[in-house]
Amino acid sequence: MSGSDRDSRPKRPSNDAAADDPWAKWRKPDAPAAEAEPKKAFQRDATVNPEKRPKTKSFEAASVRAERVGAPVEVSEEVPALPEGTLGVRRSATPSPRAINKKPLRGGSSLRKPSVPKAAPVEPAAPAEWSVKADRPERAAKPAPVVRPPVVRQGPPPEGVRLSKVMSERGMCSRREADLWIERGWVFVDGERVSELGSRIDPNAQVAISKEAKFDQAKQVTVLLNKPVGYVSGQPEPGFTPAITLITPENQVKQSGDPEFKPWMLRSLAPSGRLDIDSTGLLVLTQDGRVAKKLIGDDSQVEKEYLVRVAGEMIKGGLDLLNHGLELDGQALKPARVKQLNEDQLHFILKEGKKRQIRRMCELVGLRVIGLKRVRIGRVKLGELEIGQWRFLRADEAF
Repeated sequence: MSGSDRDSRPKRPSNDAAADDPWAKWRKPDAPAAEAEPKKAFQRDATVNPEKRPKTKSFEAASVRAERVGAPVEVSEEVPALPEGTLGVRRSATPSPRAINKKPLRGGSSLRKPSVPKAAPVEPAAPAEWSVKADRPERAAKPAPVVRPPVVRQGPPPEGVRLSKVMSERGMCSRREADLWIERGWVFVDGERVSELGSRIDPNAQVAISKEAKFDQAKQVTVLLNKPVGYVSGQPEPGFTPAITLITPENQVKQSGDPEFKPWMLRSLAPSGRLDIDSTGLLVLTQDGRVAKKLIGDDSQVEKEYLVRVAGEMIKGGLDLLNHGLELDGQALKPARVKQLNEDQLHFILKEGKKRQIRRMCELVGLRVIGLKRVRIGRVKLGELEIGQWRFLRADEAF
């Protein structure tokens, strides 16, 4: 037999190669016809009867195993057609479950690039002027920071006076209320509407407010309270109760023409003229900036009347000193009207109200205050209000 005949004869692959090579059946001319049956058919048969499902991975491995036991193997002369496309690993149709609390990376890749450690910064070589001590370079002393002078704006100062200040000085409202009304467009200067905060005007300009501002101002309430001892009139202090907590419907003394008490009336209700925690008497709380300006302004001329119970012995000429000869904190006090009602009671009329003023005045003349009660502010008197009771300021009353 010639060499060409031997080369043309197909070589029979080994059993191991046939079992591991899925392309063997397309290269063997004597492959059994049963092996040409699609794999899906065996999968359907295996679903019906699991015993019919071949245990080998390929059909060629099954035929080789049959030859070993001597079973007849039918070889089909028909060569199956080669599959189209490329052979590759089949991926599952269903995606693998994603790990909990693990977000996929953007760009479609689930692999992170290995982080490359950054190279340590290279320190520059030490200049020649550095001094070397113990093999360690030390920098020269840093220069002192340059302090720049404040920037002074050039040009003339802005003309006019702030509109809110003019309205407050004229007693129209407080500066806070003026800013609110200006922002809402409720203020007119010389007939023109002004709605820009910080506007400056001529101090002699004509200022008017709209009917909305007048209605808003008419809703503001003023309350008269007979404050008991132990209540603070201003900001609450630790361990003490503010006097505003006494403004409740149960403590109200109702009068004809009074509005119905509503919880919103407590909003922005602030004391105008404080009373010490150890003092009692008339305390005014108001929402109206005009009332606050009149009672506690720097130029207020409203009188406050007090009944003061004292102990001790007054120094000689002490009563004259109480009227017009004392100073507190280095400032001279305004003239006062003080008279002695009896051995332990004095009557004060002041036009100012510094902190603990009456108590400190009495200490300067040798007396100690053991009781203080305010009975009048301006033209409004405490009257018959019991301790802890309150009432609205009537429309016919004014300070």
